[in-house]
Amino acid sequence: MSHPFRLRGTALTACAVLLPALLAGCGGDDRDEDLTRQELVWKSCPAPSEAQGGGPPPSPLPGAGGEWSCTTMKAPLDWDDPDGDTIGLALIRAGSSGAERERIGSLIFNFGGPGGSGVTALPAFGEDYATLRTRYDLVSFDPRGVGRSTPVICQDDQRLEALFQQDATPDDDAERAELLDSTKEFNADCEENSGRILPRVRTTDAARDLDLMRQVLGDDRLHYFGISYGTELGGVYAHLFPEKVGRAVFDAVVDPTRTAEQGALGQARGFQLALDNYAEDCVSRSEECPVGDSAQDVKDRISGLLEDLDRTPVPGIFPRELTQTAATGGIAQALYSRDFWEFLTEGLEQAYDGDGTILMLLSDSMNGRSENGEYSNLAAANTAINCADDKPRYTPEDVERRLPEFRAASGLFGDYLAWGMVSCTDWAVPGAADRPDVSAPGSAPILVIGNTGDPATPYEGARRMARALGEGVGVELTYRGQGHGAYNSGDECVQGAVNGYLLDGKVPTAGTVCP
Repeated sequence: MSHPFRLRGTALTACAVLLPALLAGCGGDDRDEDLTRQELVWKSCPAPSEAQGGGPPPSPLPGAGGEWSCTTMKAPLDWDDPDGDTIGLALIRAGSSGAERERIGSLIFNFGGPGGSGVTALPAFGEDYATLRTRYDLVSFDPRGVGRSTPVICQDDQRLEALFQQDATPDDDAERAELLDSTKEFNADCEENSGRILPRVRTTDAARDLDLMRQVLGDDRLHYFGISYGTELGGVYAHLFPEKVGRAVFDAVVDPTRTAEQGALGQARGFQLALDNYAEDCVSRSEECPVGDSAQDVKDRISGLLEDLDRTPVPGIFPRELTQTAATGGIAQALYSRDFWEFLTEGLEQAYDGDGTILMLLSDSMNGRSENGEYSNLAAANTAINCADDKPRYTPEDVERRLPEFRAASGLFGDYLAWGMVSCTDWAVPGAADRPDVSAPGSAPILVIGNTGDPATPYEGARRMARALGEGVGVELTYRGQGHGAYNSGDECVQGAVNGYLLDGKVPTAGTVCP
C-alpha cells in the first residue's frame, strides 16, 4: 500500500516491470478457428517472469505428486470482436492426485489483487489445497493484463522505486502537487506503453476468459475457488453465466454493493480493526509486549513512529530509507495474516531503534518488489483493472472533503486510503460501472465465507455478496478469526465445510459460524 493504488484485497504473496519481451503476449493473430476447441500443450513450468515477480520455477509437488505444468491459452483480445486478434493467457496446473473415476474436473483459483499472478500464487499455497486435489486438477492463471498474460506495462523499476518512495499522504501544497503529478505521469506512461490492452482488462473480460477456460479444460460447469478480488470475479462470472456455475467458494469477500470510495472507507475501518486486534493480542500475552504497555500505548507509539518518519526517515534497505509511507505499507502487509504479527512486532522494535529493514521488506512485498530490486506488474495491473471497472473519478477536492470521515475510521490508514482514490482521476479508459453486478438467479449454490477480523475485505461484505447473488444462491458462512481469508487459516470447521461442498457436494447450512 505504499503508492495509493487500490487493492481490493490480494493474496499474501506479492507477485518488475521492464519493457523487453514481456510484450510478446500482446501479439494479435488473425484467425477464424473456434477457440473453445483449442488444444492446450502442457509443459514444465519456467521460472516466473519479471512481471510475475521472478524467482525459481515452482518446486515439485509433495510426495510422488509429480511436477507443476504450464501452458498458454488463446483468448480474444476484444470479446466484442471474438473473431479478431487474440492474446495469450498463462495457466498452471497440478493434476488430480486421486483415482480417475473420482475426479470431478478442474478447480480454478483466483487469488486476488486485482493484479496478482495466479501462476505463481498456486504453487506458493498449493499444500493448503492438497485435500481438494484428490478430486480436482488444481488450476490457476494470470488474468489478462497480469504476469505472463499480456501484462500492463507502465514504468521501469527505477521510476517505480521513486514512485513508491514518495509521500502518499500529502500534508501541504507541495506534497499534494508531487503526488498528483506522479500519479498523472504513471497513468500517462500506462497509456503510452499499454494502450492496446487497457480497455480490455475489465472484470467482465476476465469472466468471459474464465468461461472459455472452462470449455477448453473440458468441464460442463465452472468449479471455482475465488479469494479476495477473486470473489468479485466469481460473482461477475455467476451473473454472466449462472447456468454454468458448478461448485464455487468465495473466501475473503469483496463487497459488491459499494462504490470505490465506500470500499476504501471500509478498508480503513478493516485495517484499523486488525491493528486494534494486533495490539490487544500483543499486550495479552504472558510475556511483556515489547512495543507498548497497553493496547492504546501500542497504537500511540506506532502513530508517533509514523509522524517521526514523515519528518525524518530512517535507514531501510540500502540505499533506500524507510519513509512514513513505506512503514504504513509494511504495517498493512503484516496485518494480512496473524502469522505475520510477530514480524510486525520485530519490525516495530527495529524501527524504534532506527532500523527500517523489516518494515521495508514487508512494504516491498506489498508493492511486488523482489530482492534484486525488480518489480512485478502488480501495481500496473491493479490500477488498470480497477480503473477499467470503476466508473467514478475522484478529484483532490473530493478527497479533502472526505478526509475527516476517513480519519475517523482510521487515524493510521485513513489518509493513505483516501488519497488512493485519485489513482484513476487521469486514467485514459472510462470505468464500466459504479458497482459490479453479481446477481445470479438460477446459479448453483455458492459458499460465501466472511472473516470477522479481515482487514482488506471487511466481514460485512460477505453478507452483502450472499444477498446480492440472490436467494438460494449465496450461502453465508462466518469465520471468527484474524487475517485475510478463512480457508488458509487452517480452521477445521471452515475447511470441513469447504471440502464437504467442493468434494462431496454437501452445501453447509446458511448462517454457519466457525469455530
